[in-house]
Amino acid sequence: MKKLVTYSLLLFATLAQAQELNCNVVINHDQVQGTNTQIFTTLEQSIRDFVNNQRWTDMTVAEKERIECTFMLVVSSVTTDGLFSATMQVQSKRPVYNTTYQSTLVNLQDNSCSFTYQEFDRIEFQPTQFTSNLASLLAYYCYYIIGMDADSYARMGGTPYFQQCENIVQQAQSSSANTSEIDGWKAFSSTKNRYAMINQIMDQAFAPFREYIYTYHRLGLDIMSDNVANGRARIAADINILQEANRARPATSLVYTFMDAKNDELVNLFQKGTAEEKKKVYDVCMAVDPTRQDQYDKINK
Repeated sequence: MKKLVTYSLLLFATLAQAQELNCNVVINHDQVQGTNTQIFTTLEQSIRDFVNNQRWTDMTVAEKERIECTFMLVVSSVTTDGLFSATMQVQSKRPVYNTTYQSTLVNLQDNSCSFTYQEFDRIEFQPTQFTSNLASLLAYYCYYIIGMDADSYARMGGTPYFQQCENIVQQAQSSSANTSEIDGWKAFSSTKNRYAMINQIMDQAFAPFREYIYTYHRLGLDIMSDNVANGRARIAADINILQEANRARPATSLVYTFMDAKNDELVNLFQKGTAEEKKKVYDVCMAVDPTRQDQYDKINK
């Protein structure tokens, strides 16, 4: 019995201090020829260990509360001196209260992922200094995921983690990384790179958008186990915020990435909505994301 109690206490202590993320890492290297494929297996495991074993915040997180996420890298080339060129798909999910449903919260693609890596290199992140482009790239998206998750549970709750993203961008910009590595961090070179994303999300003009992340999840999805109609009505009531944000900054990527994450969910939710809700949601979706008209037409069927 004494051993059982001791084991239970140790298990509880382990779970109570679990890291924040539970990340699945996938590396696709089909485009790369003539390279020792073992390096991709090693890199995949190194990234997985780095993301999942790092303490990103001072929060106490239970094992079951870890954020489910995926990093998928598609490598297009590797040079003889270890410079990788890749795209990266970043996804995270959030559980909906009192259900088994997981709502996609982040779904975005970064097309400027270049980094130097040699097999068995240690990936090390230092909050106050640049160590490598790969470490900064991964840390940036870890904090971004945590920030978005926090915004979904408390109004503007992600601010401390988005500030960490800002710090990482600034450090990367002042580093001695080569031209291809620095590309995703450049100011004003793209409306969709890492600099632009965090600049937009910390812009006060997008505070209503961030508050809608909270409304959508905490006041909408999370109450649906008790009352589906009320939760759906709450999501529909403020959805025009997406259109207002899009009008304020037409080139922003924030609204587009939101729709990337939520288009299927919105269709499924509002196919059963009232006529007024259907019209409002359909009109906003078409205004901010017209390329998916076939998808949004399903709302009215």
